Amino acid sequence: MLNEVVERSWLPKRKRVVNGRLRNRVISQNVEVPLHVAQEEESHVVPTYYYAGFWLRFWAFLLDMLVVFSLNGLLVYPLLRVTGVDGLLSIASFSFESVLTAIVFFLYFAIMTKLYGQTIGKMVLGIRVISLNSQELNWTQIIFREGIGRFIHQAFFLLYAIYTMVAFTQKKQGLHDIIADTIVIHERDEIKKE
Repeated sequence: MLNEVVERSWLPKRKRVVNGRLRNRVISQNVEVPLHVAQEEESHVVPTYYYAGFWLRFWAFLLDMLVVFSLNGLLVYPLLRVTGVDGLLSIASFSFESVLTAIVFFLYFAIMTKLYGQTIGKMVLGIRVISLNSQELNWTQIIFREGIGRFIHQAFFLLYAIYTMVAFTQKKQGLHDIIADTIVIHERDEIKKE
């Protein structure tokens, strides 16, 4: 009984190397653990996450931009034409139209991320935003991630290059993820035991 083999998911995983390239396959290690220790450790299981990389997130963002442009075409532009305020109002150097489209952009990303943990683009590609502390996303994280983080990226054209840091960080985090303590993961199930 004491020498039963129990798989411990919190142990470090080895990455599989094939043809000199690292693959994202995780190979679990079996360790002999006494049964009473294994029962205590089952309550402290650390999940294995598969981080979503730059290109997957890029394609999800492009799909989301299609959704935002469609929402603007269905809501903002007809509203401006019906009311006739297009071109009459402006805030500093921003037209009323650009302010409304920016609000739709922020609300789409903020509400979808808060309610579902993912936007439509992320749903299509099977990725989701989660908190680093494994709790539900709160509004503070959403505002920092979608509001402040995206504003930093879009304030100047050259700051779009900061998005590429997703490709080079260990947890595939962008600046907006680091600010909000979030990560973007694949929604795939845990590795199935054979």
